[in-house]
Amino acid sequence: MAADEKAQAKGEQAKGKAEKAVGRAVGNESLRSEGRAEESKGDLRAAKEKAKDALKPESR
Repeated sequence: MAADEKAQAKGEQAKGKAEKAVGRAVGNESLRSEGRAEESKGDLRAAKEKAKDALKPESR
């Protein structure tokens, strides 16, 4: 499940970057804002997964 969450985070980050770039290219501030929000959502999800991995006990 964690791999799925990590992939979803990467997807959100990529989608956000693309929306930001398109918004910047066409001069649409609303699209840029949506892109920033999507990218932030992905960043938060990635941070959550990283924290969960850090708290996981090591298998030996």
